[in-house]
Amino acid sequence: MNDWLWPAATVLATVLGPILAVQAQKWIERAQERNRRKSWVFNQLMATRASRLSPDHVQALNMIDLAFYGRRDFGKLRATKTEIAVTDAWHEYLDHLGTKTEDGTWLAHGDELFTNLLSAMAADVGYSFDRVQLKKGAYSPVGHGEQEQLLLAIRQSVSDVLSGKRPIKMEVTDFPFSQEAVDAQVKLQGRLAEALGGDGALRVTMVRGEGEPNDVG
Repeated sequence: MNDWLWPAATVLATVLGPILAVQAQKWIERAQERNRRKSWVFNQLMATRASRLSPDHVQALNMIDLAFYGRRDFGKLRATKTEIAVTDAWHEYLDHLGTKTEDGTWLAHGDELFTNLLSAMAADVGYSFDRVQLKKGAYSPVGHGEQEQLLLAIRQSVSDVLSGKRPIKMEVTDFPFSQEAVDAQVKLQGRLAEALGGDGALRVTMVRGEGEPNDVG
């Protein structure tokens, strides 16, 4: 049996070798692509964590579910514990963003949830950051913060007006004025008063034209 088993194994290895090599290369490429997506999302969020209204920040947030989705092997989803931790933290933060309250703690709680998200992502992509560094390590000029708050206030005001929650305040401070128009109006009213007389009856004066007969009929 050994005499034919060894040649058969050699032939099998010769045939399957290139196929397995190609599949292994495809697996490596897919893994590298997943890692690139994860790194891009994490880098974007880290770079814009002090400007959370910027389009780049919002775009990176919307890529989290795709980048940390995991992989499918033979039709079955396989996600690591760190990937699941990222998507769970993102869904909790997303729920918070969609339920804004007016009790003054909304921003502070959002900061904590966003820090949890960055911490979970850092663990998955292989970075080691403490929470203080993730939360307070970003630099943002004062002017940028004021501009962001102003844009937020403007958007909120426009939204309130369009939804009917806030009326548009109008205050008239001056009207166009013409002294000639006023004088003409006063003169007209005077003549109208003379025509009406004191009892309110309209006074009509008949004037006979030149050449008209004295009697009619």
